[in-house]
Amino acid sequence: MATETVENGAETGAGMPQLDFSTFPNQIFWLLVALVVTYFVLSRVALPRIGSVLAERAGTITNDIAAAEELKQKAVDAEAAYDKALADARTEANEIVAAAKADIQKDLDAELAKADAKIAEKTAESEAAIAEIRDGAVASIKQVAKDTAKELVAALGGSADAKTVTAAVNARMKG
Repeated sequence: MATETVENGAETGAGMPQLDFSTFPNQIFWLLVALVVTYFVLSRVALPRIGSVLAERAGTITNDIAAAEELKQKAVDAEAAYDKALADARTEANEIVAAAKADIQKDLDAELAKADAKIAEKTAESEAAIAEIRDGAVASIKQVAKDTAKELVAALGGSADAKTVTAAVNARMKG
């Protein structure tokens, strides 16, 4: 019975059905049907959807790039405005500093003039006082010299009148 089974299997099965040449026309027909159906499904359904997604993405990318360019231009403009404002602020600050320096210098000059006037006044007062003291000192020195000369002449046993002593002291003081 085992040999009978083997013989029946050999007669009934010729191997793989797809390699059976008698079924090739049927297989080619169904292959063409499957390819046509796949083509129509892809061309009518899938590819338009993919195309619309790609077009939408391209549009979004284009819009994003345009928006980025616009924002970049705005950033450049804002930076230029910032730089201009910074330069203007520096210029204004320099002008304020210069004006403050000028005001301070003017106040300093006025105070220096007042101080110089006070110093000149004090110097004049001091010179007047020194001249007064000098005149008083010279007069005192003359008086002391006269008194000393009279006492010396009297101590040495001589006599001198006031007019002679004054003339001798004046002559000696003049040099």
